[in-house]
Amino acid sequence: MTLLCDLHTHTTASDGQYTPSELAGLAKKRGLEVLAVTDHDTIAGVDEAQRAGERLGLRVIRGVELSAKERSNFHILGYGFRSGDTELSRLCEKFRAGRDDRKYKIIDFLREKGVEIDLAEVEKLAGGEVIARPHFAQVLVRRGYTATNREAFDRYLDTEEFRQRVKRFKADARTCVEAIKAAGGKVSLAHPYQMGLPDDELEELVRQLAGWGLDAIECFYPKYTPEQQDFYLRLAEKYRLHRTGGSDFHGERVKPDVKLAAWPLEPDWLP
Repeated sequence: MTLLCDLHTHTTASDGQYTPSELAGLAKKRGLEVLAVTDHDTIAGVDEAQRAGERLGLRVIRGVELSAKERSNFHILGYGFRSGDTELSRLCEKFRAGRDDRKYKIIDFLREKGVEIDLAEVEKLAGGEVIARPHFAQVLVRRGYTATNREAFDRYLDTEEFRQRVKRFKADARTCVEAIKAAGGKVSLAHPYQMGLPDDELEELVRQLAGWGLDAIECFYPKYTPEQQDFYLRLAEKYRLHRTGGSDFHGERVKPDVKLAAWPLEPDWLP
């Protein structure tokens, strides 16, 4: 059955603008029938989102977006995993600790660049258990160091120097996939274009991931070109993978140009 879905969204549990309950409300107003909450490296918001979904008559899928260490912007989406003490929950705790340690490195890096901001302000803005670069970007804008979040990333938070000097814990892709699968979940490759791989290298990566248990590819995403979307659809067919789609919604304060999507998908294979 085809339903209107957004299977890639973020809340205040990581670096999104809206609480899990608020996001569920926005999704319902958008006309969505299925929402997946996929915060970065944490599952802290999924229970609240599911409770809100039950009240609203919205199906909310437990989700997460894990960062794989092999390359930049290599992200693994997990769906429908169990709650409780699992290999996935323990892995997310390692991610949380790594991000917590990195916040001090970011403050030191910015100070070297002549940017003086208060970590307490960043932490207050973040609110949740994950403190991420978009929180720093918003404070840089607030304090007048940059005009936009995008400028904050381009000038400070996503430069080659930053990536080399300010690092955090990431797991390898196979560990991410197997942790999700061990918790009874399904696995999708997020926004493949962001890795910047040639088509042949990306296909080889998909083949390898499929061997480890990959279930799907994010075939629908607002920033894909028609050519990229067609290629991902062909990969999904070739490797017998399901097709997912999402907006990567964070809220207008974080990503002003990204709105909740409503992709017509068949989510019956998801737990």
